[in-house]
Amino acid sequence: MYKVGIIGPEASGKSTLAAYLAKRYSGILVAEYARTYIEQKGTMTVSYEELCEIAKHQITEIEQAENTCATGSNAEVAFFDTELIVTKVWFDYAFGHVPEWLSESLAAHPMDVYLLTKPDLPWVQDGARYNGSQTMRMQLYERYEQEIQSLGVPYYIIEHI
Repeated sequence: MYKVGIIGPEASGKSTLAAYLAKRYSGILVAEYARTYIEQKGTMTVSYEELCEIAKHQITEIEQAENTCATGSNAEVAFFDTELIVTKVWFDYAFGHVPEWLSESLAAHPMDVYLLTKPDLPWVQDGARYNGSQTMRMQLYERYEQEIQSLGVPYYIIEHI
């Protein structure tokens, strides 16, 4: 199975792009779990332990997508909306510490390619977004790009016109 990680700052079109590509290529869509978690919780405040729970759920979703291919699914590609790199950066940003098991999981379950969405769409608050500062969005974008480069995985920058 070919795995496509779609990452980028908040409100940069990740979910829309992931859903479109999964439909267009008859692939598997792995939706952003952090959004679901925050919406169900009813608050954007997430503890270290809760972020660990979110990350572990994401790892399980990656493993399930990998196993789907191994068990004979017709899907040849999976699109991951907001995968582990975003969670890793958020651990560092919010808590100043990234669990070793998360870095190990990134290495154990690499994406085949990343689509990095540039924050060139207007930021819109929707109740599950944290920070609309364009400066912060660009800092996160640059950090995501550094993380992808450190993994040595090919990536493409997605800009909106």
